[in-house]
Amino acid sequence: MNDPEAERYNALPYPPRDPADEKKRLISGSPSHILEIDHCIYGGRRDWTQPFRALVAGGGTGDATVMLAQQLADAKCPAEIVHLDLSQASSDIARARVAMRGLKNVQFVTGAIEELAALKLGRFDYIDCCGVLHHLAEPDRGLRILADQLADDGGIGLMVYAPVGRTGVYHLQPMLRLIAGSDPWPDRVATAKKLLAQLPATNWFKKNTALGDHLLGDAGIADLLLPARDRPYAIVDFVRLIDAAGLRLASLVTALRYEPALYLRDPDLLARLAKTQPLERAAFAELLAGNMRTHLAYAVKAANKTQTVAIADAPAAVPVLREPHDPTIAAARGAPAGKTIALAAQFDGYTARIALPGLAPAILTRIDGHASIGAIFAACEGAASPAPDWPTFKREFDRLFVILNGLNKLFLRRPRA
Repeated sequence: MNDPEAERYNALPYPPRDPADEKKRLISGSPSHILEIDHCIYGGRRDWTQPFRALVAGGGTGDATVMLAQQLADAKCPAEIVHLDLSQASSDIARARVAMRGLKNVQFVTGAIEELAALKLGRFDYIDCCGVLHHLAEPDRGLRILADQLADDGGIGLMVYAPVGRTGVYHLQPMLRLIAGSDPWPDRVATAKKLLAQLPATNWFKKNTALGDHLLGDAGIADLLLPARDRPYAIVDFVRLIDAAGLRLASLVTALRYEPALYLRDPDLLARLAKTQPLERAAFAELLAGNMRTHLAYAVKAANKTQTVAIADAPAAVPVLREPHDPTIAAARGAPAGKTIALAAQFDGYTARIALPGLAPAILTRIDGHASIGAIFAACEGAASPAPDWPTFKREFDRLFVILNGLNKLFLRRPRA
């Protein structure tokens, strides 16, 4: 491949991964967790016993591929995952990770997103494109190509870099292109290390405490500071990119970060913001927080007019925790009855303390991935004193759901018709 980004990833596969670590842990992230896919794209109604085809476009060293393959295998889903990447070196690491787990549901293809039509891989129920579009020569065209390979009722999980939270990165990149851009890779990285070691305290990169990829070794330095192409997207531009591809935004990941009320308390400021549109508030929050390094979202085809995101509109819906043993959830479960509970959420150096509704401990104690909202209400009705009526319980549940789903901790599974 003559693409300079393929050259970089062949020289320094990113993120650095040791296949032997698969014996110890499964890296779980976003997008592409099957609870998220089900909740955000299939309304919580996906039957995972049915065939499922997924494309990981720009799969790199395999984080999304391995996570999705393992989760689908655990669900006994007859799935086929296509791992597509420019870099043979990166794909070799991903292949070794898959083999370490004994997974048989992954196919590896070497190639570019721009070659998808020629590769004739068919259509996919789901596409992961995480950390890739911003490195393409034509991101808009790349996303349109991916959208063309999507099943009509399918969806896509996306991650792109964001400009404000990466302040300093876009100052250092042109500096390093100037003084080391044509050097061999070891020399380029060595020069970057020298520059990092001598940044003055006034340098924007030095001041940005949200950055950390350069601490992951040579591959991290190369990915952060030495890419051939790196086009960040503010949230408004990200949504425009999605729209231009014939897609529509289904859900932002960790959507609560995009609410100014997470950061502000002044009632006048909040009243003024309440008059604005959701995307305007999201743009305000991005500028306000200052630490959003990426934007993650799920999108579906614009022609898909169904309610793709699951909503808690029926007692039969089943709430499911992403991580049942999440320590913040455990703390809320153990809170005394009647005590105001504040959940501490960490966002790249910012800590938000979010008040939970009074019934949160009783509700969370009964969320086990099997009990429906109606069953949880019945259990609370029999145990709480005073017993809540349905309207009171539902208001409390809905408040709790907005918070925990907005933190990417709680999802819904719906009964299939």
